[in-house]
Amino acid sequence: MNVSPTPRKSLPVLAIFLILASSGCRTTAPSHLAVPGSVPSWNVCFSPRGGCTELVTDTIAQARSEILVQAYSFTSEPIAQALVAAHQRGVKVEAILDKSQKTEDDSRAKLLLDNGISVQIDSAHAIAHNKVMVIDDETVITGSFNFSKSAEERNAENLLVIKDKALAEKYEENWRKHAEHSQAYIP
Repeated sequence: MNVSPTPRKSLPVLAIFLILASSGCRTTAPSHLAVPGSVPSWNVCFSPRGGCTELVTDTIAQARSEILVQAYSFTSEPIAQALVAAHQRGVKVEAILDKSQKTEDDSRAKLLLDNGISVQIDSAHAIAHNKVMVIDDETVITGSFNFSKSAEERNAENLLVIKDKALAEKYEENWRKHAEHSQAYIP
């Protein structure tokens, strides 16, 4: 099932719970994550050719202050260019990539580095399999979707964009833990 990338409408978390509950899944509202005054929302897409790359680049284009990236495979030129454009307009962009990106022919690590973006390599694990972006302390991009051309065009993948400050805080904490043991990328 492909989900058209436009127009995008965000649904409140309550709608997610209702949809899951009606499908037979057990759900409970995460009251310990609730931030007073905030209304979490989400977008979802599926590949191949579901518009996931466009959803990522559109979300990056809305960033105002910071983008934290964790990526296993990072070969997508449009996503790399969107991160560079964000950096050029004053958004702080930092990336932690899997060690495979040091030798991957199509890796966009060098492009980021050459454009002044901090790139680190997480080699403390068998693989650093995260596919995450945390944007402006409030939006999380995650799912199985690698930031790659293959993920968009050939693979069966999923991508979630979740606007929720409490969730973003948890992902940012995890990002910072990995940053502590990662080393600067040197091409």
